[in-house]
Amino acid sequence: MEHFFRHETGRLHGALIRLLGMHNFALAEDVAQEALLRAMHHWSMGGVPANPSAWITQVAMNLARDALRHQRMSAAKEPAIVTYHEQMLVTSAGAGETTHEIRDDALRLMFVCCHPAVATDAQVILALKVLGGFSTAEIARAFLSSEAAIEKQLTRTKQRIQEAGIGFALPEGADLAPRLDGVLAAIYLLFNEGYKASSGDRLLREELCQEAIRLASLLPAHPAGRTPRSHALLALMLLTAARFPSRLDAHGVMLRLDDQDRSKWDQGLIGQGLLHLAEAAQGDALSEYHLQAGIAALHCTATDYASTDWARILRHYDELYRLKPSPVVGLNRAVAVAHVHGPQAGLDTIAALPYRDRLDANYLLHAVTGELHWRLRNERAAAESFRRALALADVGPEQAYLARMLDRSAEDPPACSA
Repeated sequence: MEHFFRHETGRLHGALIRLLGMHNFALAEDVAQEALLRAMHHWSMGGVPANPSAWITQVAMNLARDALRHQRMSAAKEPAIVTYHEQMLVTSAGAGETTHEIRDDALRLMFVCCHPAVATDAQVILALKVLGGFSTAEIARAFLSSEAAIEKQLTRTKQRIQEAGIGFALPEGADLAPRLDGVLAAIYLLFNEGYKASSGDRLLREELCQEAIRLASLLPAHPAGRTPRSHALLALMLLTAARFPSRLDAHGVMLRLDDQDRSKWDQGLIGQGLLHLAEAAQGDALSEYHLQAGIAALHCTATDYASTDWARILRHYDELYRLKPSPVVGLNRAVAVAHVHGPQAGLDTIAALPYRDRLDANYLLHAVTGELHWRLRNERAAAESFRRALALADVGPEQAYLARMLDRSAEDPPACSA
């Protein structure tokens, strides 16, 4: 039900902003929120109707007409509202899918949120709010910020959109690429926050990942977003989400890849991801999403951990690091180096990372270092690294995992191997 309401929020925002105009951004948000609140109130007493989307749409369109009457704009806008409502009813009575026009509304709104005139972090915040239906409190937690700061950011962003005269039409030609890059980056960050929460007791926030996948799936379905990198991002998320069922143990402790039960991996999602990865191979462009999806595919198609093609994964990371030489990519590449050339080679790679100091406050640096020291039988160094990682971790399952690793470092380590 939570995911349904998030989906409806984005759909209603897109439809209402198209009908009411960008200058009525705030009014569209208010109408959508009131429609959803009325749905929760009525459904809690009388049950969910047979066609919940149509029910919410009817309420939203009635509220929009009432609001327009108060603003004395009803004569120009009301026919469009009635037409939209009729389209929704006809479509919902059929296969239960939205029309191309309704899907386009959400897509248009996605490109509005990610206009180059809007700062990158503001793009993500706005997309979470108006497309994902997330509360200010949820967004504040995701960005490790305060609700007041997020509210101010949202207000400034909407003002910027209005002042810049940003329209609701889908971009074309040279105007498409910069906006599409922003859309992909926003969806990627949304998925990452769900895959690895910034704080709290939950490592996975699957509702965020589901919303990112839903938004990403709109792109290849429309000419404006049907590009190889759109397919690549969707492939990456599907292949990653397929492994969610085995990411935590029965006690909620994070599991490493070699400890996961691969029989729990979602083969349906893996199949979908591989299909989109094949579509991403069209053309000559190679993005970071292609390479990350390729790495995810190599993990998903390995029959067991021992048969993982780490040499090929390392080649992917070599190319990814060339495209995006960030410390985090460098750290992930060091893990692949350790699997191919041994733990000492992994430690040497970490030590040689440019701007390594940027990772000092990231628990992953110390967790990886601790693991490599443990493989080399450097018990004291391993314990020191795991202790530092535990002090920096903010998420419950990560803390439980690191506590387990710290205890393990006092036990007999394994024989040194690649």
